[in-house]
Amino acid sequence: MPVKKTIAKRIRQAEKSEQYNRHYKSMLKTSIKKVLAAQDKTTAEPLLRAATAVIDKVVTKGVIHRNKGANQKERIQRYFSKLS
Repeated sequence: MPVKKTIAKRIRQAEKSEQYNRHYKSMLKTSIKKVLAAQDKTTAEPLLRAATAVIDKVVTKGVIHRNKGANQKERIQRYFSKLS
């Protein structure tokens, strides 16, 4: 048990933010996997738009760094461009 109240509070806050971040990271990974699993452009296009929106949302909330978000968007965009 922590001695100071501030330490206990930081532990509580860390647990809450971990749970919050886990939710958004899971949502992010799922949306990216859906795009990468698509076999043609017609099915991939709406998934790409949704994944891009999720990436932007996660970056805005501070769950991932904006450069990582940009790299992920570039990666799925490159995959989409190669589809026929």
